[in-house]
Amino acid sequence: MNEAAKYRYRSGNEFDCGKLTFRSPYGAVGHGALYHSQSPEAYFAHTPGLIVVIPRSPVQAKGLLLSSIRNNNPVIFFEPKILYRLADEDVPVEDYEIPLMKAEVMQEGSDITIVSYGTQLRHVRMAAALAKEEGISVEIVDLRTIVPWDEETVLNSVRKTGRCIVTHEAPITCGFGAELTSTIQEKAFLHLEAPVKRVCGYDTPFPLAFESLYLPDRFKLLEAIKQTVKY
Repeated sequence: MNEAAKYRYRSGNEFDCGKLTFRSPYGAVGHGALYHSQSPEAYFAHTPGLIVVIPRSPVQAKGLLLSSIRNNNPVIFFEPKILYRLADEDVPVEDYEIPLMKAEVMQEGSDITIVSYGTQLRHVRMAAALAKEEGISVEIVDLRTIVPWDEETVLNSVRKTGRCIVTHEAPITCGFGAELTSTIQEKAFLHLEAPVKRVCGYDTPFPLAFESLYLPDRFKLLEAIKQTVKY
């Protein structure tokens, strides 16, 4: 944060960090509790000069990691720990990259947008399936890169649906969802049919015995979807 993030700025653009990527385990794992299930992305997102990346799946992880390594900016690459144990897809052996700083619309929808990243998108997809059973069409956007984040894709989606939920595992206060919510309400306010809602972790240490209660799961998301659509 003090050296890599500021190296180009301090040198007047004469030098950069080359291909410098920091890999770090991240997020809930089911039994990690107050230390090993934390989500520290907001600490690093607050530092100008760093790129922060969080993949949702093994296929995404390979493409985003190769793009991170080959980028001339310092990158913090968070690896959701649960993917080490729940890899449920085959990763291509060939070389491929997924662009940084570009969000992906994972699922098209018309009634509400949900913006998230990392393995929280598993809960989002399950919640979207439950909402579909109740006649609600959910659009899902995966940020993939936390900073700099893809405002254009997110705002275009929200302007289309008129409603938005932002969700992440990290505690709600000063979580990255606050930045997303602020920008959406500032730049898409006239398109909104309801306030932007956050569904996040609680402002407590991650509890070992109650990890399943702490997580913003599909049931909490479904309730937020119904509240926002009926607002």
